[in-house]
Amino acid sequence: MLLLFGAAALAVCVLAKYGLSGVLEFEVFGRTGDLGEVLWVALSALFLKVTYSLFLFRKLCRPIEADLLRGDLDAAADKTQMMVNRRTRGMDREHIASSCCETISENLVDSVLSPLLYFGLLGLPGALIFRCTNLMDAMWGRRDERYERLGKFPARLDDALGFVPSRLSPAFVWLAARLSRMESGGKAMAAARREHAKTPSPNSGWPMAASAAAMGVSFEKAGVYVMGEGPLPSIGDIAVCYRLIERASLLFLVIAVVPLAMLFGIHVQVAVEEFFGGLIGVC
Repeated sequence: MLLLFGAAALAVCVLAKYGLSGVLEFEVFGRTGDLGEVLWVALSALFLKVTYSLFLFRKLCRPIEADLLRGDLDAAADKTQMMVNRRTRGMDREHIASSCCETISENLVDSVLSPLLYFGLLGLPGALIFRCTNLMDAMWGRRDERYERLGKFPARLDDALGFVPSRLSPAFVWLAARLSRMESGGKAMAAARREHAKTPSPNSGWPMAASAAAMGVSFEKAGVYVMGEGPLPSIGDIAVCYRLIERASLLFLVIAVVPLAMLFGIHVQVAVEEFFGGLIGVC
């Protein structure tokens, strides 16, 4: 999968950059450019956007909020089932809200921090490596007889790639909560250190515990874990959660990703593209 999609994305960027080099040259603020460079920037941005989702859960959760407000628990449960790996039919309102908040906070790492961190360090190749690994883990990483051997490697690699981003996530949840003046925001990092091991995944507990503490609520997956010290989330807490995660994501982008990309990521991407372009004969 990585060879297929990663190589295809890099090939398109390389062909645009070098294949159109010298076409429609221009000068801006004393720096010359051409159509190839403009397309390279646009295509790199497009392929990077495919690797992360910043506002996806706002879009997914708003219909669930509307169903809960109408009292249609079955419709809300069916929509929630599309986001979580548990049986949602028969849940009460609070456990549906908890399921939403859990997956929103968990995906701070998988959907935002990890791909953007690896972009900052390795450019577009880094973001593609993480996204393809995470996708393979989602497809084959479940422990059953059919996918046991096929899914073991991407599952282990996904855990390894998520190790650092997951442990960075409480700091940005804490910062976002403090800037939002959330009363319990200061408890996020301590709660993450204390409760992260409650989840079966070695990485998902860090952002979940931090988010629950910052919001002053508890998250519960029946028979598996309870984290946090407050009541289960209400309908209104779903919006509180995705706004908190969005702010944490934007802070991470500004504080960490942009400086890293300027120092490392873009340079690594250019070097990889020059090597790849040499292999296909366009450099």
